[in-house]
Amino acid sequence: MNILTEKFTTPYHSAPFSSIKNEDFLPAFKELIQKSEEEINTIVNNPEGPTFENVIEALAYSGEQLDVVSNIFFNLNSAETNDELQQIAQEVSPILTEYSSKISQNEALFKRIKTVYNEQDQYNLNEEQQMLLNETYKGFVRSGALLNEEDKEKLKKISMDLSLKSLQFGQNVLASTNNYFKHITKKEDLAGIPDAILEQYAEEAKEKNLDGWVVTLQYPSYIPFMTYAENRELRKEIALANGKKSFDGGEFDNQNLIKELLSLKQQKAELLGYKNYADYVLEERMAKSPAKVLDFLNELLTKAKPFADKEIEELKSLAKADGIEEMQAYDHTFYAEKLRKAKFDLNDEELKPYFPLEQVQDAVFGLANKLFALTFEERNDIPKYHEDVKVYEVKETNNQKPATSYKALLYVDYFPRKGKRAGAWMTSYKNQYQKDGENSRPHISIVCNFSKPTKETPSLLTFQEVTTLFHEFGHALHGMLANTQYPSLSGTSVKWDFVELPSQFLENFCYEPEFLKTFAKHYKTGEILPDEKIEKIAQSKNFMEGYQTLRQIGFGLLDMNYHTKVGELTGKTVKEFEDEYTKATQLYPANPETAMSPSFSHIFQGGYSAGYYSYKWAEVLDADAFQYFKENGIFNPEIAAKYKILLSSGGTKDPMELYKNFRGSEPKVESLLKRAFG
Repeated sequence: MNILTEKFTTPYHSAPFSSIKNEDFLPAFKELIQKSEEEINTIVNNPEGPTFENVIEALAYSGEQLDVVSNIFFNLNSAETNDELQQIAQEVSPILTEYSSKISQNEALFKRIKTVYNEQDQYNLNEEQQMLLNETYKGFVRSGALLNEEDKEKLKKISMDLSLKSLQFGQNVLASTNNYFKHITKKEDLAGIPDAILEQYAEEAKEKNLDGWVVTLQYPSYIPFMTYAENRELRKEIALANGKKSFDGGEFDNQNLIKELLSLKQQKAELLGYKNYADYVLEERMAKSPAKVLDFLNELLTKAKPFADKEIEELKSLAKADGIEEMQAYDHTFYAEKLRKAKFDLNDEELKPYFPLEQVQDAVFGLANKLFALTFEERNDIPKYHEDVKVYEVKETNNQKPATSYKALLYVDYFPRKGKRAGAWMTSYKNQYQKDGENSRPHISIVCNFSKPTKETPSLLTFQEVTTLFHEFGHALHGMLANTQYPSLSGTSVKWDFVELPSQFLENFCYEPEFLKTFAKHYKTGEILPDEKIEKIAQSKNFMEGYQTLRQIGFGLLDMNYHTKVGELTGKTVKEFEDEYTKATQLYPANPETAMSPSFSHIFQGGYSAGYYSYKWAEVLDADAFQYFKENGIFNPEIAAKYKILLSSGGTKDPMELYKNFRGSEPKVESLLKRAFG
């Protein structure tokens, strides 16, 4: 018996990680695909005429165990991968893509869906049921249900190729990241780097059986080096290594893969009747069209550029005092930190002792309790995939009574490992849904890459890492508070340019003195972060905001141009295309040896293709939403209750309608500009 194909006997039917073997996955996928296909056949061959219940609802609840196993597998492949799992991923991805295509192109199934869709007036559907019907019908059309047989086969092959090539893209970036390290043997080469970071580099060297210190391209290693290292030549060397990830012509180079991926996406869009892939994607987003996205990004660019230019001039004058006539991109973080210290007397290493990871986690848990009456209790009886992972049972209190209502499981995985991809993300192992009178609750996970504790110190976070944890926890709240009928409309299953609202919204609390004072305490002495430092953190919120805005706009413009002008790539290199479409946002000389596209996993492996703009789009939403709290008290219970409705509604309503129900009006771009530039 395969443990993955039966209902799990663990607490809350959680993933039985301790019992799963790699060899379980492939046979489990095959068996569960077969079961799911049988469920589809039952829907198709139902002797009764098609109805909302026996077609649309039945389809919404089908393949539940397959979804769970897919989530387990692909989450492991991101957070705890190895060669064997990566090989299985290469085998499984085309099988899943074929299964998905088989369903979406099942003519008999679509015929029944279309009948229900055309006869919807005879059903008394509530708002969520109406949304499910519309999304189901539209999903099939967008997956090729109206195509002829020949074109369906073409689409199926394109989808398979896309699946495999995007997987390969991510594996190349991971391998390229892991392949590099800089071994340093002279202490003087590490001048400027704080002791706690040196200790981390020494531990890294020990793990590789080397003397001295080792710097890697993992963010907790790379970013501190670029921030503090006084040795400019070494900064340049390590920055170049980072900029060459999958862009060095070697085994893990992604340049050809980018062209192949973009060509396949264009073919898919044209096959489905769209001018380009961005048109196809944006039909299902709040923004609706590439033109609207480009107008939005260019308006922000116009307003942010003067602020960015002014910021860079300040940095250049600092660099000039050090004898640097032409500042380069690899100097930015170093001089930005110098300027930040001069302006606000803030230094990451000085602040870190006030932000031990456990304290910050307690703070975000406490905020969730204050706003949404949630409590978090660690469970040691729930299986984990790595010893670093912790699992919490989330409950909801009612009128300050003891917590009685189970809400979710929350997995947290905070430290970098060789088998874990870089960055931070929230994901789920199981969606929330309601069926047969039972509200089946979600299993949510937060994955980060913070510095590990050492023998001497706990894990201490930079302030940016504090905001990262709040960001991912905002996504987690979206998942944990989900309260919808159907799994496909639950939690973060919303329009992509709406999905970043909950995450970015929660970051705002990190800058509020009233809240910071409750948890920013020195891990040794218990001393609260001094008022002047807290005030400086609040003031520093918009530090380098112009630069950061231009950086994000650059990514957004590049993404949108890749997915609307793929034809131009025929006569250009990836580097030439990147330079052309980010030129307006570049504040430093371009380096011919580096390119960011070959490691731009968000758009070539993740789900942000033609959607990277959504980070800035959601910033307008989050600035406007938090302004509402600021005007009425940041812990205001009535507004928190309204916001909770927005979070728990998932994708059951149009996002703009959800937002207006919460705020009373559409979001205003002025809220973002006011917050960013005063």
